[in-house]
Amino acid sequence: MELKHLRAFVTLAEELHFGRAAQRLAIVQPALSMQIKALEAWLGVRLLDRNRHSVTLTEVGRLFLDEARATLHQAQHSADVARGLGRGESGRIRLGFVSSVLPDVLPSLIRQAHQRYPGIALVLKDMPGPDQVHALKSGQLDFGLMRLPAPHSGVQTQVVLQESIIVALPVDHPLTVQTFIEVKALAHLPVLMLARRYAAGFHDGLLRAIADQGGKLEVADELGEFTTMLALVSAGLGIGLLPDHAGRALPPDVVSRPLYLGDYRALTGLAWTSLDTAVKTTVFNLMRELFFNDDPANIDAV
Repeated sequence: MELKHLRAFVTLAEELHFGRAAQRLAIVQPALSMQIKALEAWLGVRLLDRNRHSVTLTEVGRLFLDEARATLHQAQHSADVARGLGRGESGRIRLGFVSSVLPDVLPSLIRQAHQRYPGIALVLKDMPGPDQVHALKSGQLDFGLMRLPAPHSGVQTQVVLQESIIVALPVDHPLTVQTFIEVKALAHLPVLMLARRYAAGFHDGLLRAIADQGGKLEVADELGEFTTMLALVSAGLGIGLLPDHAGRALPPDVVSRPLYLGDYRALTGLAWTSLDTAVKTTVFNLMRELFFNDDPANIDAV
């Protein structure tokens, strides 16, 4: 049995007329008759009763019609999937991310990918940068959105987000009267930071920027999650330093003020190891369109 036999049967069952069915199939009538006979011979059943004046479905033919249509539909779907994979318009992309991309970058990517490429499934994994690097190099992730700089052999990165630093404060803290906060105002205060093991480049860059402004911190604790940091700030156990986007959702009794650090910005970037499939290239090009400024100097190939 071949798909052409099923198409011939379905078309003839819909038309119940050999001439019209042959015309729809763009074949001659004898060829249609041969295909129907071949299908019936292969199945060992009679699907149609025909004489010189009429064509009707047998009971078996009537029941078989739904199965034949389903088979043709699945065959067409399989062909569409294969073509979509070849064009990079379908497939699965595994994407790691950090908290700063949640307010804007990630929702924008999800929305645009769904609208333009509904056949592409984004599998999202919340994980710190070092874990993303390991997953990229072991083939468990296709892309990562992580804090930069993050130099690792074989991993390329591209900036997608630049953020100022904010200070998270209990709502009754004396510094809340300030429009922005100078780093020297943080002296002798218990400061909460993201632990270096979760984003070494971000951690070291922030401390350098603070030192450049003449500041010196008393770090009370280094944490793995900004949500944990904000919970401790809410409990009055310190003040928190975090990128602006990571502090978009503050607890009710926590407020934020910008920290003046000159031109310093915390960087979040896209990371990848290769664009070895069509669907990876499609998603990469979409992110480049949405978030890159296409300055070659911003691409770091390590």
